[in-house]
Amino acid sequence: MNHQDLSILSLIADASLVVKFVMAILAGVSFMSWYWIFRKAVVIRAARAHTADFEQMFWSGIDLVQLYRNVSQDRDNAGQLARIFESGFREFSKLHGQKTLEAADIINGARRAMRATYQRELDDIEAHLAFLASVGSVSPYVGLFGTVWGIMNSFRGLSNVSSATLANVAPGIAEALVATAIGLFAAIPAVVAYNRYIHDVDRLSIRFESFIEEFSNILQRQLR
Repeated sequence: MNHQDLSILSLIADASLVVKFVMAILAGVSFMSWYWIFRKAVVIRAARAHTADFEQMFWSGIDLVQLYRNVSQDRDNAGQLARIFESGFREFSKLHGQKTLEAADIINGARRAMRATYQRELDDIEAHLAFLASVGSVSPYVGLFGTVWGIMNSFRGLSNVSSATLANVAPGIAEALVATAIGLFAAIPAVVAYNRYIHDVDRLSIRFESFIEEFSNILQRQLR
């Protein structure tokens, strides 16, 4: 390797096989991380928009039966909160037709149906966020492993040199440090995105839970 040529591409090209392998893993992980960062941004933004639209429609005074029909006709595109409402109202209507049930049993049944849908919807929104968390916590250590390995190789190569100078070890250390840089490049965006998305999901979760309680109260009043 030309000791004067310390460009990033040259450092990567001249790295040892193990360090190259580590860099390739980190590059692949970084690519997948960015894919899910953009994908989850779209999912969470759409969830917020659908939730706001449904809340506005629900509290506008629309007839619940008509709202239920509207949601049922386009359930897949209705949004998470609309599907929670739809499952609760469907269960309420089914149980309400059974004259032997107490009002508390009907409300509890509707609430359980909404809770089940709520959990499924939340799981879908949170899908692959754990991957971002893993990338953020593991990538720096993988990069550090590549760096340590590269530095060990550099110092091992000094055994064949009569006089060790900075020029002898600088290229090897530089190429080894690239692995740590790639690890940090993969980890930092993943950590930032994960923290942001978890905050957004928590806010959506609170809105979903609040709606379940408010809608349960509305159904309870209808039974009186």
